[in-house]
Amino acid sequence: MLTMKVDVAIIGAGTAGMSAFHAIKAAGKQVVLIDRGPLGTTCARVGCMPSKAALHAGMRWLTAKDLPAGATLSAQGPQALWAHARQTRDMLAGGAAERTRKAAGDGLIMAEARFIAPGILEVGTQRIEADAFVVATGSSPMVPRALDDVASRILTTDTLFELDTLPKRLGILGLGAIGLELGLALSRLDVQVVAADQRHTIGGIQDPDIQERAISRFLDELPMWLGSPVEVSLVGEEVLMRTSEHSAVVDRLLVVTGRTPNTAGLNLAAAGVPLDASGRPNIDPFTMRASDAPIFFAGDVQPDRPLLHEAADEGQMAAQGALASLSKEPWRPASRRVPLSILFTDPDVCSVGLSYDAAMQQGAVIGVAEGGGNGRSKILGAQENLLRIYVAADTGALLGANMLLTHGEHLAHLLAWAIQAKQTVSELLTMPYYHPSIEEMLQSALKSAAQQLES
Repeated sequence: MLTMKVDVAIIGAGTAGMSAFHAIKAAGKQVVLIDRGPLGTTCARVGCMPSKAALHAGMRWLTAKDLPAGATLSAQGPQALWAHARQTRDMLAGGAAERTRKAAGDGLIMAEARFIAPGILEVGTQRIEADAFVVATGSSPMVPRALDDVASRILTTDTLFELDTLPKRLGILGLGAIGLELGLALSRLDVQVVAADQRHTIGGIQDPDIQERAISRFLDELPMWLGSPVEVSLVGEEVLMRTSEHSAVVDRLLVVTGRTPNTAGLNLAAAGVPLDASGRPNIDPFTMRASDAPIFFAGDVQPDRPLLHEAADEGQMAAQGALASLSKEPWRPASRRVPLSILFTDPDVCSVGLSYDAAMQQGAVIGVAEGGGNGRSKILGAQENLLRIYVAADTGALLGANMLLTHGEHLAHLLAWAIQAKQTVSELLTMPYYHPSIEEMLQSALKSAAQQLES
């Protein structure tokens, strides 16, 4: 068996892996990039980008159907718009794969990797010895074993975008961020969607007021069964969904109940990494290690912050850790950027900075702005808009925010920057606010918080 010796071996050529590869290569170290395929990041192939393409397609069709009486509907129906969304996905994934091939060159090995001893990988027919490793193997959709009886009708985010045509009726199990986005997208493309979750919440929203407003806003577009277990069974070629209060028959079942890290095939135990009862490593989200071995985990395989920009940051951090281990120097991970999460649900659901629960534990003041008091929201027919900001009671510093907001993606970024810059309510109130704009809701929320701080 051919043996190759390198400074660092990176397993996984997604966002985190490529970020680590560029950093280690720039440091002048010998590095190899290993991926079992297919290339193209999770975001581009089956995650954030395809779901946004589907959401855009849904909004185009919704807009076409809302044209005044007598106007002509778009010549592109839902199925044509779905095909265009898939073409967009293929273009983005293909571009990501080509960039990986070009950047890695001869350093890219397309094969399955597994540890056979500390510091040694078996990669296809090769043996690779390295002084440090970055594991960025990503994650895969998790399908509960309880659904085995309907396996033939199940879709996941890995297979949904392989459908040439959309089903007429679709059930969704799981109303986290991806379930909510895809449920709304497909409903807007005239698919009869029924979505269910055992939790009483949707989209991972913590703030109870934003949660209540979001459910109220989206319930007309997307029937949701919340707070009850769902039984499913196969009836011919159809799937029967049932709870104690509801029942529906659907053609396919989209399961978005979570993702599991892709570590099972790595044989981490052979590398000296201890595993828990489920056979998974216990990864420290700060050091990005699961043992004293020079193995660093980044991206979705370390599911602390499963977002593309966080994966890129983690790839950089893992690379710095690997480089420090080569030089035997102490390494302290860099500070993380302010957390930022956006659901492109139109209106967007956004979470920035400190979570609601954490802010309440710190005794934060909540500044509130309603769409009904905002001119731009009224013009857009978006009176349901709601912004809630969390402010430190002692210093007036902005700590976090949650919102259900038209074009909220833009305001969420501004708030993340303000929090990272440690700006206060009084400082933010000195900024210009154009009229009429959605951003004026921030001005209103800041005034709401300022009044409470003064009292």
